Amino acid sequence: MPSPYRAIFAAPGTKAFSAAGLIGRMPLSMVGVGILTMISEITGRYAMASALTGTLALAAAFFGPQISRLVDQYGQRRVLRPATLVSVAAVTGLLLAAANGLPDWTLFVCAAVAGCVPSVGSMIRARWTVIYHDSPRELHTAYSFESVVDEVCFIFGPILAIGLSTTWFPEAGPLIAAVCLLVGVWLLTAQRSTEPAPHPRGEHTDRTSALRSPGLRVLTATFVATGAIFGSIDVSTLAFAEEQGAKSSASFILAIWALGSCIAGIVFGLLHLKGRSELRWLLGVCAMAVSMIPLLLAGNLPFLAVALFVSGLAIAPTMITTMALIEAHVPRAKLTEGMTWISTGLAVGVAVGSSVTGLVIDAAGAQRGYVVSIAAGTAAAAVAFAGYRRLTKPAQGEEPATDGDGDSREEPRGDRVA
Repeated sequence: MPSPYRAIFAAPGTKAFSAAGLIGRMPLSMVGVGILTMISEITGRYAMASALTGTLALAAAFFGPQISRLVDQYGQRRVLRPATLVSVAAVTGLLLAAANGLPDWTLFVCAAVAGCVPSVGSMIRARWTVIYHDSPRELHTAYSFESVVDEVCFIFGPILAIGLSTTWFPEAGPLIAAVCLLVGVWLLTAQRSTEPAPHPRGEHTDRTSALRSPGLRVLTATFVATGAIFGSIDVSTLAFAEEQGAKSSASFILAIWALGSCIAGIVFGLLHLKGRSELRWLLGVCAMAVSMIPLLLAGNLPFLAVALFVSGLAIAPTMITTMALIEAHVPRAKLTEGMTWISTGLAVGVAVGSSVTGLVIDAAGAQRGYVVSIAAGTAAAAVAFAGYRRLTKPAQGEEPATDGDGDSREEPRGDRVA
C-alpha cells in the first residue's frame, strides 16, 4: 500500500472500522443487481425486475437521510442496528415472496420496507472526518481510500450477486447481500471508540435539514442524474450480455467498469492538487457525460468492456471531490446526513434510470438502453453547469468548515441560505 494510505491507518481503530465497512457496503452493489438477476431468472420480465430495484432505490432515498439525521442526533449504534434488522427482514420476505410466486404487490411492499437500509459508507466517512478533520491531506487520502473501497465492492459485488443467482439458485445473490449487511453493521457498531459523538438537538439547536445548503442541493441534484447513469448501465449491460448469449459475463463487464474507477481513485488519492475543487468537480461530471457516448457504439462484449473501463476513470475522482465539497457546505453536526443526501440522490437516479432503461430494453433491445445513459450524463453536466456558482459561494453556517482545498475557514454566523 502506498505510504499516504498506510499513514492514515496509524490512528487506533481505523483498520477495524474500515474492515467492517467493507463487509457492510457489499450490499451496495449486490442487492439491486441481485434482485434484477433473480426476477429475470424466475420470470424473464426485465421491466418488472427494474421496477422492483427502482422501488428499493426510491425507498432507500426516502429512508436514508432520515436514518442519518437520527444517527447525527443519537449515535450510530442506537440507530443502525434496529434499522438493519428491519431491512434484512424485508429482504428475506422479498426472497420468500419471489420463490413462492406470490402476487407482485407483495414483492413491491417488501422492496419498499427493505429501503430502510443505512448508508454504511456515510457512517465510515463520518468516522474518518472526526479523526482527520484538522489534517486536510490525510482526510483527502481517507476519502480517496473509501472511494476505492466502494469500487472494490462494485467490482466483486455484481460478480457475487449475478454468479450466485445464475449458478446456485435465483435468490442466492440478495440473500448473501443481506447477510453481509447484517454482519458488517454489527461489527461496525461494536466499535465505540471511533464512533462520532452524537449531537442531541435541544431547544436552541437548528433542527432544519442539511439540504437547506444551496451547495448540497446542487451536489444532490447532479447525483440524481449520475445515479441514472449507474442504473441504466447495470440494466443495459445485463440485458446486452444476455442477447450476446453470455449473461453471466455481465458481472465481469461491470467489474471492469468499477476497476477503471478504482484505479483512478487510487492515483487521485496520492495527489495533493492545487486550485479550486469546484472546478475539478465540474470537469469530472463533464468527463462522465462524454464517456457515455462510446457505449452506444458497442457491438460486442469486448468493445463494451473497454468503453466501460474508460468511462469508469472519471467516477472515483468526482466522488472524492464531492465528499470534500460536502464538508465545506454542511455543518459538522449534520455531516452524516449531508453525506447521505448524496447517496439519496444516487438512489433516486438509479431508480429512475433502471426503470426507464427496462422499458426501453423491452421495447427496442438492450443496446438502446445506453441511450438512457447518454441522456443521464447530459443531464448531470447541465445541472452541474447551472449550479456551479452556488458551489463557489462561501457557505454560511453554524461553525468553521474547510473549503474545497482543505483550508480552514470561519463561516459567518446566521441562518443558512435557503
